[in-house]
Amino acid sequence: MLILQTVKLIVFALKLLPQRFTHRNVLFTIYLVTLVTHVMMDEPRFAQPIPNVTVAVGRDANLPCVVEHLGTYKVAWIHIDRQMILTIHRHVISRIPRYSVTYDNSNTWLLHVSQAQQDDRGYYMCQVNTNPMISQVGYLQVVVPPNILDIESTPSSVAVRENQNINMTCRADGFPTPKIIWRREDGQSITVERKKKVMVYDGEVLHLTKVSRNEMGAYLCIATNGVPPSVSKRIILDVEFSPMIWVPNQLVGAPLSTDVTIDCHTEAHPRAIIYWVYNSVMVLPSKKYIIDYNENSYRAHMKLTIKGLSMGDFGNYRCISKNSLGETEGSIRVYEIPLPSTPSKQITHVMEPKETVPAVVSRNETIKVANQPELLFPMKTDDGNAQRSPNGIPFERKGSLAIGQSFSYTDMPPKEFGVSNDVQRSFGTLTLLSFAAAGLPSMLVVLYHQYIEGRLFL
Repeated sequence: MLILQTVKLIVFALKLLPQRFTHRNVLFTIYLVTLVTHVMMDEPRFAQPIPNVTVAVGRDANLPCVVEHLGTYKVAWIHIDRQMILTIHRHVISRIPRYSVTYDNSNTWLLHVSQAQQDDRGYYMCQVNTNPMISQVGYLQVVVPPNILDIESTPSSVAVRENQNINMTCRADGFPTPKIIWRREDGQSITVERKKKVMVYDGEVLHLTKVSRNEMGAYLCIATNGVPPSVSKRIILDVEFSPMIWVPNQLVGAPLSTDVTIDCHTEAHPRAIIYWVYNSVMVLPSKKYIIDYNENSYRAHMKLTIKGLSMGDFGNYRCISKNSLGETEGSIRVYEIPLPSTPSKQITHVMEPKETVPAVVSRNETIKVANQPELLFPMKTDDGNAQRSPNGIPFERKGSLAIGQSFSYTDMPPKEFGVSNDVQRSFGTLTLLSFAAAGLPSMLVVLYHQYIEGRLFL
């Protein structure tokens, strides 16, 4: 525009000059050409555009404006969004002390914004007061890291009864607007939307339905918007329920003078008081009783070791768990078991003399037996059956019989042994001596006894 006006001025000057050129006219023409050239060379212009600058809140920002051939013209900075003149040439017009301007003698005018705030965000104009005015615009972006608003979010600890619903809220501000995600601190999945399990949940509100004790723990609300650092909030979810107990072994046996350990498991929240009771008295730790207690979250495991069992230590032991919502107990019975022993051998119905009786005995010879044989007979009970031991073997009693004495006994075997009472009575009056005097061999004596006992059938 300035060049066009200069050309018009030269044409107009030439029309005023006379037709014949004189020395004076030539000088005037040279002067006009020099003036036009000077004007064209010194016309202000912008060498490069103002870049868009992004800065985090609280940091310093610089906006450059490069003007060539400024000459006697002035540069001004204007905040368009605020409609505020900040600087003119080297002077700061704004009353905000965070603004300043510098000139580096290289055609660069630098606008400084120290400790940028969110209000400083917007368009900035660099203007040169030519006629007409020339200008260019740049943008200052002030970003804000996310910040969780505690006053609008769920407290750091919240409790709910088991099988009820709960909403946990997490709100944050920042620029750009932060994104909210939820995670569990222990890495477990989150149950949402009709028992759907996800590792990460997006949204400001986490809705949990029919909460179970397995969902108890710490939840992390994380806010991020691409501006470091990201922030998080830890919310502890407590699921309350009355105590529950289960006992691995309800019957525990041990011999006298040994040690025995009984244990029980419990789940409860709030934390329960757990103790042992024996004979309506609380069991306290001592040399006799050793109590071991391990706790993990809402689960607990308690052991009771009884040292040197005596007769007074056998009976019922109760494991009791109690909290503000209820009380429950489990019962364990400790009983005595005998120490293992070596089983003894039993001999039934055996007649074996220690010295052999001669096979044939004459009438004139005297029978001499050094040791009398032992006879074993089954004992008969009042109901007529043979008395038996717990393992099924009949009890036995021992008796001795001398030669020459009458062989008779009152505990007669029943009919099922194979001999009737009448036959036994007829043979009961016989004597061993009569058999020997008749010259019968000793084998007949043995057969006789077998017949009497019912082991020989004729």
